[in-house]
Amino acid sequence: MDRAADRTRIRGGAILARALKEKGVDHVFTLAGGFCNPALEGFMECQMPVINTPHEQVAGHLADGHTRITRKPSVCLVGPEGFANAVPAMLEAGGERSPVIFVTGSSTLKRQGAGGFKEIDDVAIAAPLVKYSVQITDGERISEFVDRAWHAATTGYPGPVHISLPVDIMFSSFDEDVGRQERPFARDARPIPRAWPEPTALERIMRLLQSAERPVIIGGHGIWWSGAEKAFETAGMRLRIPLFNVPYHQKLLGEECEAYMGLADFHQYHPSKPAIQEADLVLMIGGRLDNQMNFGNPPFFPADQKLVCINGSHEELDHNRAADEMLLSDPGAFLEAILKVGKTWPGWFDLQRQRRADWVAEWTAHIAAETSKDAGGKMHPLQLSLDVQAELGSDDWLIFDGGNTHFWSEIAVNMAGWHGKKLGGIMHPGNYSLLGVGVSFAVAAKATHPKSNIVLISGDGAFLSGGLSIEAAFQENLPITVVIDNNGGLDCISQQQERLFASGKHFATDFRDIPFHAMFEGLGGHGELVTKREDLAPALRRAMASGKTACVNVKCRGVISPIVAATSDKRDKASIE
Repeated sequence: MDRAADRTRIRGGAILARALKEKGVDHVFTLAGGFCNPALEGFMECQMPVINTPHEQVAGHLADGHTRITRKPSVCLVGPEGFANAVPAMLEAGGERSPVIFVTGSSTLKRQGAGGFKEIDDVAIAAPLVKYSVQITDGERISEFVDRAWHAATTGYPGPVHISLPVDIMFSSFDEDVGRQERPFARDARPIPRAWPEPTALERIMRLLQSAERPVIIGGHGIWWSGAEKAFETAGMRLRIPLFNVPYHQKLLGEECEAYMGLADFHQYHPSKPAIQEADLVLMIGGRLDNQMNFGNPPFFPADQKLVCINGSHEELDHNRAADEMLLSDPGAFLEAILKVGKTWPGWFDLQRQRRADWVAEWTAHIAAETSKDAGGKMHPLQLSLDVQAELGSDDWLIFDGGNTHFWSEIAVNMAGWHGKKLGGIMHPGNYSLLGVGVSFAVAAKATHPKSNIVLISGDGAFLSGGLSIEAAFQENLPITVVIDNNGGLDCISQQQERLFASGKHFATDFRDIPFHAMFEGLGGHGELVTKREDLAPALRRAMASGKTACVNVKCRGVISPIVAATSDKRDKASIE
């Protein structure tokens, strides 16, 4: 009897879906296309939640947001032309080391190179943006390459990956257990390998810490992705070492944490400058000596200071060759080890706390004067963010997106945190400052925290960059509240132009008066226009209570943030003449 005739055969797309389900993927984000239909059928049969979005870039940002919050890979599924639209989402995910799995249903393999329908070299385009990019050329190896991609995405320094599955393999039929006769026979998600510090190398770092008089710790992406943020907080609190966060990344600690001082950014958080430059030892854990860290060089890190980088993978350490000392170690393992150092630094710690208190007091006085001066007029963007936070509870999430909008909100969050304000979570654009991610991140936060209020403060330019993604909130019944910092243009850019251009004017950065609140009402949501500060809090409360996706459109002043002012000065001096 021929047993082959009794075997169940399924399409390549279904094998892909089953392989991802086996790994533990629980969400797929897409703009449904014909090239991807077999995979969509497979996800439907696997009872996998699939979110259909109005644009492939939105699908990518939603997958990224979901992955950052859950620290578990999700999938962005697109067609060949949709792949081009998803490229910005790859860039954003790569900058934040978010292990999103991008899957392209690509042009036919059989006629590759002959001008097939929608043919694009997606593997080559994705390669510089992701950790691993591969085209599957043999349907019998689909499960194997899902396993390889998953391993690349989640181990070492995590990051996005890309799988291209040609449409003829996607639609072809194979035995449902094809390729499973080889190891690994079990292809569910394995525990992620962790690097434990080599004792001699660890002892060398411990001696440096023991002899230090003014240590600081700067935490980076590696702490988040290894789940070590609680150990980060514990080390700071018990040892009385001031803790800083690399700029941009989702916050490792809430700003209300006593040991957390703020961003390691001299412009966004001024007290970080004396703390870092006076420190005799800097422990940078899970971060990179990139442009934000001046590549490890003076004057950011003084030459007479000891700079130590602790990273969980050789990939991270490869970026940190400038450090005086390097240690290969899981961030959590290292943070637990230094608890045994037998020394604390209360005086140094309290000095940084006092500096933070003084900084908050200065900004509080400044914004009070600014708000008093413009009473009854357009709001200052810093006041906007402070007032929004005042309406949020400890389980609510704050998302911000934009140029100056982002930077003013960073300052506001630190100020509010100093006074004990606790939030459920914070998200914002990452290392590449990619505008338009805010709505997608807010929707992802609402999907994972359905009982919390999710409020996005978005610049008008940022909303115009990615606002179409708001349809996903309506479609999936995930009501969020969007507060528009509406200053009538790309203010972050126009202010740089006014400092750079000989005329002192700005150019090609203005918007017309856009009724964002009416757009939400037209889609079936709630919308309000706010022109005075005293009207903001009641409008925000009504928006959150409406049960609808809502917009509070706030007329704000265009005020240059400290980092934009510094950036414009820096760029004016950046000529290679």
